[in-house]
Amino acid sequence: MRELILLLANSVNEVHDILNQIFGMSMSDKALHFWVFGIMGIILFIVVYIVFKIIEKLKFSATILSFIFTFTLMTVLVFAIEIQQAITNRGNMEFADAVMGLWGFIVFFALYTIIVGIIYSIYSRTKKKKKVAALDKKDGNLKATTQEPEEKATVYRSQVKKTTKFKK
Repeated sequence: MRELILLLANSVNEVHDILNQIFGMSMSDKALHFWVFGIMGIILFIVVYIVFKIIEKLKFSATILSFIFTFTLMTVLVFAIEIQQAITNRGNMEFADAVMGLWGFIVFFALYTIIVGIIYSIYSRTKKKKKVAALDKKDGNLKATTQEPEEKATVYRSQVKKTTKFKK
């Protein structure tokens, strides 16, 4: 884990030097953060916005969005705890610990989805059976009282009453 943080710190320093060479000026740390995080943030926002708009159209969109949000928070929490362990020397800061913590969440979420999926499946099947039984009962009573099938009256557009909300 320490190696990962050192690698990230070195790569950030390299990016800082490369940007200073490309633009031919010496940017302060604040100016560099302003430009890099501003550009990265707006690109990330656009990507997340598009992905969430696609997810919004799916059947279980609230569950999917809740998982993404929770996974993001869990990732931040796991790495915050690992960094805290390194600072306080109360444990070993290892990337494997962070990965195992996130795997724990994924496994428990998978169990949750399986249990909820089974309950939802049972509920929807019993609901369909009740609806089919009610329709059969209703159709049986109709067939007993009327011998000829009932025809629906055709309604043409010209027959529909036109209403306008705003009259002059």
